[in-house]
Amino acid sequence: MVTHIVFFKLSNPTNEAVATVHNKLLSMEGKIPQLRHLEAGIDVIRSERSFDVALVTRFDSLDDLQAYQVHPYHAGEVVPLMKSLCSSIAAVDYEC
Repeated sequence: MVTHIVFFKLSNPTNEAVATVHNKLLSMEGKIPQLRHLEAGIDVIRSERSFDVALVTRFDSLDDLQAYQVHPYHAGEVVPLMKSLCSSIAAVDYEC
């Protein structure tokens, strides 16, 4: 199994923008067959070093993670929104 974690720092982290990102991430549920686990959370500490939203996803294999990356919903709707609203995005992928 592969875990894919992504952190999003918004350019303008208003409550509305944070909710938009959070809801868009959660909207992937049921749309991408390779996605075995999906959770998204909004940071509650809000420190200077904090990112605003985190995404945790799990896949059966690296091939499934790659298929997710290019899936039309992820690549065509989720990624463009994240790029338009975020000043920084960081990811970690590891086998578990």
